[in-house]
Amino acid sequence: MRKIRELKVKPIKNGTVIDHIPAGRALQVLKILKIPEGKNKVTIGINMESSRMGIKDIVKIENRELHSEEVDQIALIAPKATINIIRDYEVVKKEKVQLRDEIEGLIKCPNPNCISNADEPIKTKFYVVDKEPVTLRCYYCERLIKEEEIKFLF
Repeated sequence: MRKIRELKVKPIKNGTVIDHIPAGRALQVLKILKIPEGKNKVTIGINMESSRMGIKDIVKIENRELHSEEVDQIALIAPKATINIIRDYEVVKKEKVQLRDEIEGLIKCPNPNCISNADEPIKTKFYVVDKEPVTLRCYYCERLIKEEEIKFLF
């Protein structure tokens, strides 16, 4: 009888692992991180088994640590994600993303009549109404925005 062998992803020496991404959202994370720009090696796991979530996505980026703005954006689409910083093959820092109470200058209001979509010198601004599922309210037009409507300004 043939023995079943589980394939393992090679560990990274230095970099970042973004774990507990809701299934199907890893590609959105890559867009936030502007990958494939740059020369970093990236490993993506989509629809991976998870005892905590059922299924999840995971992203590993070698030789790169995330900026706080990137983590804020990831929190909008993956509010239960975990960021692991790896140095010399060891996890040196592990933290859950934190969705802030106020989001400024990261996303676009879907209301075409909102003042933030005009040629005014203002930053978009949203209040977090609910963290699960993510629901935001535009500071200017007060429109409610659901998680699936979030569009980033990049």
